[in-house]
Amino acid sequence: THRKYHKILLESLEQLPSPIVSFRLRRLVFIPTTSVKLFKAKEINELFDDSPLENELWEELEKLNLLAERQYHLIPKGQHYFLDFAIFCANGKLNIETDGSAWHSDPNMVANDNRRNNGLAEDAWKVIRFNTQQIREEMAEYCIPTIAKTVNNLGGLENTDEAPRVYYPTADGIVQQFSLFDRKSAYVIEEEESH
Repeated sequence: THRKYHKILLESLEQLPSPIVSFRLRRLVFIPTTSVKLFKAKEINELFDDSPLENELWEELEKLNLLAERQYHLIPKGQHYFLDFAIFCANGKLNIETDGSAWHSDPNMVANDNRRNNGLAEDAWKVIRFNTQQIREEMAEYCIPTIAKTVNNLGGLENTDEAPRVYYPTADGIVQQFSLFDRKSAYVIEEEESH
């Protein structure tokens, strides 16, 4: 046979200067990453490098300190799901999915996504989906505000040490809740209209 094979040579193992921690207990077998991310990462979620859309959204979530778990594994009712982003809130759980145009435009994938969403809903997960165009062109004006509003509706980020963290829309974007040392006059908060 004329099969091709790859030969990989590894040098001796070197210890990282500091461990890469995981803030939520989880079992990880393999993480697609780069050497740049490996040597720069302070926590597990900073290692993932498998989807440009997920990477773009991750960078925005990090800027807001909106804590999410990437590629979070669940097994509700025997079904294995890997969530692009799992966010744990005071009053619920949020799954954020980034749908690449090629993969999620296939009618079979749409049906699978529907079954998956329904399975997650049965397990009390709220699901938000963003497509390629929304991630690339509407991140600041649509994606991040939608996530922030949903996190707020679910009681803010789960936090065992303090009050749940919530997010506010401002003229300059989204800001975190005020801490004891923030000056409220530094921000202009837009009040939502009640219907």
